[in-house]
Amino acid sequence: MAIIETEATLHEAHRDNHTHRDVNGGWLRPAVFGAMDGLVSNLALMTGVAGGAVSQQTVVLTGLAGLAAGAFSMAAGEYTSVASQRELVEAELDVERRELRKHPKDEEAELAALYQARGVEPELAREVARQLSRDPEQALEIHAREELGIDPSDLPSPTVAAVSSFGSFALGALLPVLPYLLGASSLWPAVLLALLGLFLCGAVVAKVTARTWWYSGLRQLALGGAAAGVTYALGTLFGTAVG
Repeated sequence: MAIIETEATLHEAHRDNHTHRDVNGGWLRPAVFGAMDGLVSNLALMTGVAGGAVSQQTVVLTGLAGLAAGAFSMAAGEYTSVASQRELVEAELDVERRELRKHPKDEEAELAALYQARGVEPELAREVARQLSRDPEQALEIHAREELGIDPSDLPSPTVAAVSSFGSFALGALLPVLPYLLGASSLWPAVLLALLGLFLCGAVVAKVTARTWWYSGLRQLALGGAAAGVTYALGTLFGTAVG
């Protein structure tokens, strides 16, 4: 009895431990990278302008303009990209739907051949293909998964992509501007807050990678800090040359 209970416990533990992370990143990856993009681009923009020895008001206006322009640009680009991708997928699904309607036996044989190529016995593969092909919508979904690598019932929404990109970019781009809006009179609070945000974004990215949180955080902080430093130097150089 004890042996049976031990085996059951081990089996349960193995089942609980056998899990995988979301290799696609789900919603977390695009949200974090959108915020990171907003942080780096707006921080670099503001430090570049500040390097030209302009007024505080100019730096704030630059940051707000960068936030708005970047967020709208990201939203428009993401909407167009996802909409185009969805239209292409829907066009291919229409092609597959017509083939299933005009040549059902050929499509059934194609599905059986695909299963055979994966090691299923020929007779069993033909029977599985026959049963799965009885429902046209189910057949379409299976052909789409096997041939196109897509799920017809889970196509991305252009609107959701655009709104999420706008929001995440705007949130990231807001961090360098926030200290000024709260009364800061120099660039350093904005830089420090932005660098802290970059570290946190990098640490969160570790959830969808194999890296440790501190490594990802420090790497993103270093990259963002380098971008800000280079643009500040360029702003100083150009400001001196123009002045």
